[in-house]
Amino acid sequence: MREEQAESGGSFIEQIIREDLVSGKVSKVMTRFPPEPNGYLHIGHAKSICLNFGLAEQFGGECNLRFDDTNPSKEETEYVESIMEDVAWLGFRWANLCFASDYFDQFHEWALELIRAGKAYVDHQTAEEIRKTRGTLTEPGVGSPYRDRPVEENLELFRKMKEGHFGEGECVLRARIDMAHPNLNMRDPVMYRILHQSHYRTGNKWCIYPMYDFAHGYEDAIEGITHSICTLEFEDHRPLYDWFLDNVSVPSRPRQYEFARLNLTYTVMSKRKLLELVSKQFVSGWDDPRMPTISGLRRRGYTPSSIRSFCKKIGVSRANSLVDVELLHHCIRDELNASAPRAMAVLKPLKLVIENYPEGPGEEIEVVVNPESETPSFRKVPFSRELYIERDDFMEDPPKKYFRLSPGSEVRLKHAYIVKCKGFEKDPDGSVVEVRCEYDPRSRGGEAPDGRRIRGTLHWVSAPHAVKAEVRLYDHLFTLRDMDDMEEGTDYKDHLNPRSLEVITGCMVEPYLAKAAPMDRFQFLRRGYFVADPDHTGERPLFNRTVPLKDSWAKEMSKDPR
Repeated sequence: MREEQAESGGSFIEQIIREDLVSGKVSKVMTRFPPEPNGYLHIGHAKSICLNFGLAEQFGGECNLRFDDTNPSKEETEYVESIMEDVAWLGFRWANLCFASDYFDQFHEWALELIRAGKAYVDHQTAEEIRKTRGTLTEPGVGSPYRDRPVEENLELFRKMKEGHFGEGECVLRARIDMAHPNLNMRDPVMYRILHQSHYRTGNKWCIYPMYDFAHGYEDAIEGITHSICTLEFEDHRPLYDWFLDNVSVPSRPRQYEFARLNLTYTVMSKRKLLELVSKQFVSGWDDPRMPTISGLRRRGYTPSSIRSFCKKIGVSRANSLVDVELLHHCIRDELNASAPRAMAVLKPLKLVIENYPEGPGEEIEVVVNPESETPSFRKVPFSRELYIERDDFMEDPPKKYFRLSPGSEVRLKHAYIVKCKGFEKDPDGSVVEVRCEYDPRSRGGEAPDGRRIRGTLHWVSAPHAVKAEVRLYDHLFTLRDMDDMEEGTDYKDHLNPRSLEVITGCMVEPYLAKAAPMDRFQFLRRGYFVADPDHTGERPLFNRTVPLKDSWAKEMSKDPR
């Protein structure tokens, strides 16, 4: 039995592939990523994409992108196009673009081969009757009354199924295996069902469609796949995968291997549930930045390299586990810290007037674009007598250890000057609307000339130059950390987070940000990492927060004694 982690490093699947290449069992590695086009891809699919394409690249092989389109009731061209876009965006190139629907004629021939061998039959039981007679884990199933039909009768009935003589649910084609088999998947599984529905690629050519378990191994065999890598829920289906391959004349013999799927905190990975969130408008669409979809992560500001880094860090094993979403946040935060330009944006503005600063156009202050860069560059930021600061950065009656602005206190304006609060103005409702300060002209750059200690540093935006913007702050879509821990009788939608999105329309940003192109990424000083939304324009600046600055995962890693 192979170990999950090779002694020399790498996953258990890498170990298998190395052994297969060394032994000559395999001469060229062929993998595939086989999504069903019935929804948009999510972060769990990204793990499979990185694994299948990554293994092919690592061992000098090839990986196919294959659409497992055997269910016309749920599949659409929109999903095909979105999947192709996501795979390419993640940085992978497929050797061949394949569709299960291209193999329908061959599947039909193999079904006939099984019927002629007495290993398949047409069953007129209802779906409920088949379910009831399948048996349980402790009791064998009961054979269908149609199980021993003669071969010629089965061939004729299957022909009639194909030609549309029967309605949906009237009959199915089943494999004839063993109704007492300890694995329920082997108890005469359904191979074909009747669906009088048009297929998005084959039109109305077919009204019988193969089941996934029947088609899966044959698709791999047709494409010459050497290592068919699936998630753990298909482990119990592997004997059936092998049975179908072993009982017809396939052109190649693939092998199936299973790994643990990705489970992420504060989210759901079921495409059915994600589709419901979209169709019932709990979110704005498949690319809503709160969604775990690749398109949602892209719109939120994640990069392909950050997602690939995340998939590499979580690794591949056969043990199911729950991955903390903070690790995903850490990967993009770590990348953007090194690459994102710094900028100033005031989300909830409060006017600050420097009473002793000269009237007029003000000045330009030089700031470093990214202090983490090995080759720093600089840009100019306008500064003037009137500024905007964050409303939370001023308190009339502050608590102890409040190091921001309050009556009589001093703070440093980032990159600019030290100012001291001399007073403030309120509106009739008692809300502070303006803070009055004086600045120390000798403190340009933020350093006190006499060396006195200034505890607080505030970001700001020059009021005459400020551009109004909309900013969207995103949080977890669900309040429950582990969605498998739902109490009995509750629905996953009961745990939707009512504060998963905060839209702030009155933000003030420096003009540099208004000139950003869609999908440009920035660190807003003291606020986090943000991306210009695809709908962003200079006339209507719009930014999505990718992640806050705080990195709890990095703190956890720093505690690791290793």
